[in-house]
Amino acid sequence: MEIKFIESGAIVALYLLMRLITGKVIDKTINNNLLQKGRGKIIKKAINILGLVITIFIFFLIWGVNQSELIKFLSYGITVVGVAMFAQWSILSNITASVIIFFSHPIRIEDRVRIFDKDYEIEGKISDIGLFFTKIKNSDGEIITIPNNVFLQKMIKKESK
Repeated sequence: MEIKFIESGAIVALYLLMRLITGKVIDKTINNNLLQKGRGKIIKKAINILGLVITIFIFFLIWGVNQSELIKFLSYGITVVGVAMFAQWSILSNITASVIIFFSHPIRIEDRVRIFDKDYEIEGKISDIGLFFTKIKNSDGEIITIPNNVFLQKMIKKESK
């Protein structure tokens, strides 16, 4: 048990030494090559994160965490993060599109439009432009909802009144 603490301390010391050395090397390289300092900060962050991940992985090995369980945990974590990022992107995409539609798009509420799609053509009157969806009421009285990011990408013909 005592050896694990010594090994852990050595790993922390090596991580801190690696950060110090790489930081100085990156700073020297940027100064000699006249690169932007902002790029150096990004490179330092990336290297520090990579070093931290490797250090944590070595900690797990020192303390005897089962490697197959660790890989399962990491794959589950990466999957959850991936799904969360995709959901976040989709939500932000629709919100951004709604702002663009509302302020910059030539289509307004109560306009009659025809949306050209290769599979299904939509024709009707725009009844609402929400945060996530644009609602179109067709001639049968049905409400068709279109995600704002899709609405923004389609070819639309505004029909004259």
